[in-house]
Amino acid sequence: MIHALAHRFAVGIKKAAPHHPSSVEVIRYSLEAILNAFFIFVLTLGIALFTGKVGQVALVLLGFGVLRQLSGGIHLKSGMVCVIVTPAVFTLFSFSDFNRPTLVAMTVIGMALAAVFAPSRIERQTRIPPRFFPLLKLGSVLLVGANLLIGSSALASAFLLQCLTLIRGRR
Repeated sequence: MIHALAHRFAVGIKKAAPHHPSSVEVIRYSLEAILNAFFIFVLTLGIALFTGKVGQVALVLLGFGVLRQLSGGIHLKSGMVCVIVTPAVFTLFSFSDFNRPTLVAMTVIGMALAAVFAPSRIERQTRIPPRFFPLLKLGSVLLVGANLLIGSSALASAFLLQCLTLIRGRR
């Protein structure tokens, strides 16, 4: 669905600007990323309106998104799977309520994973030169560690999940 919608938009854009150097495929790829994020955002917040967890979900969306940009990680196999799974998982996280020791343990584990594995799988997806990757690692660790001050169970869950996506197997 996202692929087809992005393709239709890309063809329309290319028809409106036929001499632009970007191909339909390049435009479609960019639009898929935008539409994917848009649908995740709208669907997740829509569900949160019904559950009464808008604050927790907004924090998870923001925290997970920023950490994802800093640290990279694996992606789900398709945009549609991401649009279905992400709102469900983020909604589940909004209901988490851990005691302080559990929250601290989750945060420290996330920090350790970020320290070891971040950034992961971003080499072909970013224009950031590799010489700045240590700063991305540091930013990832500090962002996850900020939850020691914030104290959000939902954020601890989201950060830990994101940090788990950084782990690479042996090559």
